[in-house]
Amino acid sequence: MNCYDYIIVGAGSAGCVLARRLSEDRSTRVLLVEAGPPADDFWIRAPAGMGKLFRSEHYNWCFETEPVPTLRNRRIYWPRGKTLGGSSAINGMVYVRGHRRDFDHWRDLGNPGWGWDDVLPYFRRSVCRPGDTEKGSESHGLLTVSDPSVLHPAALAFVEAAQRTGLTRLDDFNEGEQEGVGLLRATIRNGVRQSTYDAFVAPIVARRPNLDIRTGAHVHRLLFAGVAATGIEAEIDGQIQRFHAAREVVLCAGALSSPHLLMLSGIGDAEQLRRHGIATVAHLPGVGKNLQDHFAVRVQARTTREGSYNQYLAGWRKYAAGARYLLTKGGYLALGSSIAAAFFRSGPQVAYADMEVSFRPMTVSYAGTSEAVVDDFPAISASVYRVRPDSRGEVILRSADPMQSPAFVPNYLHAPEDIGAMLAGLRRLRQILAMEPLASFVLEELVPGKEVRTDAQWIDYMEREGQCAFHPAGTCKMGNDRMAVVDARLRVQGVERLRVVDASIMPVVTSGNTNAPTIMIGEKGADMILADQRAASRAA
Repeated sequence: MNCYDYIIVGAGSAGCVLARRLSEDRSTRVLLVEAGPPADDFWIRAPAGMGKLFRSEHYNWCFETEPVPTLRNRRIYWPRGKTLGGSSAINGMVYVRGHRRDFDHWRDLGNPGWGWDDVLPYFRRSVCRPGDTEKGSESHGLLTVSDPSVLHPAALAFVEAAQRTGLTRLDDFNEGEQEGVGLLRATIRNGVRQSTYDAFVAPIVARRPNLDIRTGAHVHRLLFAGVAATGIEAEIDGQIQRFHAAREVVLCAGALSSPHLLMLSGIGDAEQLRRHGIATVAHLPGVGKNLQDHFAVRVQARTTREGSYNQYLAGWRKYAAGARYLLTKGGYLALGSSIAAAFFRSGPQVAYADMEVSFRPMTVSYAGTSEAVVDDFPAISASVYRVRPDSRGEVILRSADPMQSPAFVPNYLHAPEDIGAMLAGLRRLRQILAMEPLASFVLEELVPGKEVRTDAQWIDYMEREGQCAFHPAGTCKMGNDRMAVVDARLRVQGVERLRVVDASIMPVVTSGNTNAPTIMIGEKGADMILADQRAASRAA
């Protein structure tokens, strides 16, 4: 009963796509295992519920980094989804594919088939947009990507103000060119969050008996016969169970957990594995290396009442907003984390936009609680981050105990180029805030405050207050050099019947939010697996 053709570890942004595609052949048995619980919660479905999920230990791994020397030895909080849908069930829902040059660069690094023209069909295959003449079908168009449900005046003012600083207005950030300003699209369908589980798996669960889903299944290690992956060992309800794969095991556990599971299973730097008493199956020193994330710095400003929607989500009015959402699935509770964004270059020497500003006409604080609480005064917030940082970190095995998380070392701002770019980005944001028509809404800058002017003051603020943008990637990078972990077909090097299909395979993180490209990786990875299986069958 525990034998399958394919075993997929992790029901996140890529794993759910794979489960859908690999199970389309009803003669193929597929197992999808997820460490977290089912995603049955009102606050997962309601887009505004992301604030309640930000530190929810039930649906969130709530990771923390090691102390970061460049950030005053602060530990940075890293939320990661722990439920069906993975991080797509708790994220800000922003859908940004990245710049065409991101993928052409992947191809030029020695990964044929990963250029923009190669991956664009996979992006398009996933998505259905309301109002499109060609609706989604059984084989594609499963994920709804929609425009903001409310066009707040401050968001429109941000777009116009950014245009007046020299940026071009873009109707869509997702067709390969990003430099400019515009409104963001989100994975929201009729006012309800669409995680990858909702879009790809939930509609087929009842009618695909060949797809088996196990939640609460914490995978301890992969099983091998020699160098061939044969299955997994997982803990379910306190019991250790083994599951066997006749064809392949596919890791989709994400940029933090996929390298961890590889190391626990004997794939990684042999010396590091030996220190923890783990026998080496394959010496791959790049496992866990090349960690990249978007380091974010926020600016907040108090506004006129018309410049923010805080007042509609605070005090007694939040109950009215809740009632409106329950009745219509509309209003402010149906919005994603950011409504508008601007992409621009930090300097003339940069080939294409390397900075992003994400804008929202509202602010939240935590005030010692585990939930984000909307402030009771009108204000706006924007986050600045370099979308292609030069700094690199790593995931380090801390113990052979699979229940102990590894050490996360992000090395934010380790590269001087990242500091210079962030300074340019923050100054550009201030220029936008000071430009009409947005300037008419702004009363005063709250964070960091107008007294912060010099480079030294800005750097001090970044070190004290900077956080992550929740986009870790790159820790099982695709390539053909000595630090590569998977090849261009996402097969783990040095072993057989094992692939990694998630954000960890990115050689360089994409220019923007990472959920959309991770879904694309799932689509392309599924096609590769099926094509290779057909080729093997013909050869046999």
